Amino acid sequence: MAAVAVAFAAADTYVVVLALPDMMATQQIPVTELQRAAPIVSGFLLGYVAMLPLIGRLADLRGRLPVLVLCLGIFAVGSFVTAFSADFGSMVAGRFIQGVGGGGLVPATLALVADLYPPSRRAVPLGVVSAVQEIGSVLGPLLGAVVLAVWFWQAIFLLNVVVAVALLVALRVLAGSEVPADGARARAGLGSLDWLGLAALGLAGASYIVLVLRPSSLQRDLFWGRLFIPYAGDSDWTTPLGLAVVGALVALLLRCTFARRPLVDVRAWVGALRQADVLGALLIATVLGGIVLAFATADPAVQLFAPEGHWYLLGAAVALVALAVHLGRSPRPLVDPRSLRERPAWGALVVSFLVGAALIAALVDIPIFARTTRYPESQLMAALVLVRFLAALPVGAWAGGLATRRFGAAWVAATGLVAAACGFALMTRWDDSSLDSVVTPTAALVLAGVGFGLALAPVTTSLLAHTPADAHGVSAALAVVARMIGMLVGLSALTAVGLHRFHIAVEAGRSPAAAALVQEQTVFAGAAVCCAAAAVVALLVLRGGADQTRASSHLS
Repeated sequence: MAAVAVAFAAADTYVVVLALPDMMATQQIPVTELQRAAPIVSGFLLGYVAMLPLIGRLADLRGRLPVLVLCLGIFAVGSFVTAFSADFGSMVAGRFIQGVGGGGLVPATLALVADLYPPSRRAVPLGVVSAVQEIGSVLGPLLGAVVLAVWFWQAIFLLNVVVAVALLVALRVLAGSEVPADGARARAGLGSLDWLGLAALGLAGASYIVLVLRPSSLQRDLFWGRLFIPYAGDSDWTTPLGLAVVGALVALLLRCTFARRPLVDVRAWVGALRQADVLGALLIATVLGGIVLAFATADPAVQLFAPEGHWYLLGAAVALVALAVHLGRSPRPLVDPRSLRERPAWGALVVSFLVGAALIAALVDIPIFARTTRYPESQLMAALVLVRFLAALPVGAWAGGLATRRFGAAWVAATGLVAAACGFALMTRWDDSSLDSVVTPTAALVLAGVGFGLALAPVTTSLLAHTPADAHGVSAALAVVARMIGMLVGLSALTAVGLHRFHIAVEAGRSPAAAALVQEQTVFAGAAVCCAAAAVVALLVLRGGADQTRASSHLS
């Protein structure tokens, strides 16, 4: 169930790619001014990455299933706000909330697997979770294409709400058997639902929908039209409907703070936050936020990072120094450096970064190659080319989990990454007619997909085998952060190098189509180099990781 939630949240990471033009039109932003819509994407990434360490730590303190339930609820709220966004600011805020909820599902799920399975049996389920996450990242655009073909863009996010609520109900039932770190049994079954809290939440949601949609029939009515007339100024929040939203949310907050069995136990979560080192979380969020904004807000076609990127990176560097000082002085830091002192632990983060840098080339540039050659008029057909890669990935993950138990993390991860490098090397030989065939592209896509799948399980298994059990949540969060940062940096760097080769080809007299082909081949070559580097690092640093399949011990 948790893996399904991870896949669904991962799908939403990329679904906005197709919906973005329609979302821009709703906010009256011309398609030619794409940079103005960048916060819709970067807001999600910022929430996804910056808050991961804190959520991972909360999973260690409060329990895995309670955090999964909380994150699904946050994701549903973010989807609701995005679907019924009154303005651009609320749309970006909704995407940020979605990112926080969706990102938090991953480390909690990985830590839950580590709790449920001994070290000798973790590799297969960890590989499956990782594979499902990557599958969701591409199924998202496919789902978005289907929904947009028959409905409006808001339906994508309304579907998120429906599915998230369904998963939320299922997880709340399961969470009733979860015992958090403080020893108190979580009251999460359906029989203990806070119906008054749900009523307040429903009133707030219904009032907000009417406030945003402003049905003309209600506005013209002499009685109901008063609901839209502000008591003061011109703000919608001073209308009766706006005040109803605020009042219902305040009532919900009070209910969650003082009720015996609230919808969300605010006091318990506040207590967990106090234990989770909020200052450290803010510093880490600043570091990661600076990196995300520097690269995610850039146009990779013309720049390595955003025009203000050097300021973002400078702020991240200052926060990093402050974080290092804080971690050294804090008695209970958010991330205990000692938990990553073993070579396979920190080595797994390095490998994750390099894997992310290479993986983004598959997720982004394979469909782009298909659009520039075989399917110039069909985004859907171009995305379907990637399905062969995706279908091979979970097969590799399952095989990698089995192989890790027999041969150890280092050799399995290195073998998989070498296979992925070979797959990308074959892609560098693709030309404008390669996709006309079935065998030629399929061989490269399957080889790369199986290779990436083989590497997923041993890297995560090695990390969790060499970190203490009470830090599995934050350790898994750092692995996801490393991969996401690798994706952002890899996308910018590989695209910049590819664009440089494009201009060289144009200056040499090649046609734009031929130069574009050179650009994509260069990106594939760069991805092959990243995979080869990751294979070398894995072979050097993951030895002794899952090979020993020993249980993690608490730090003294």
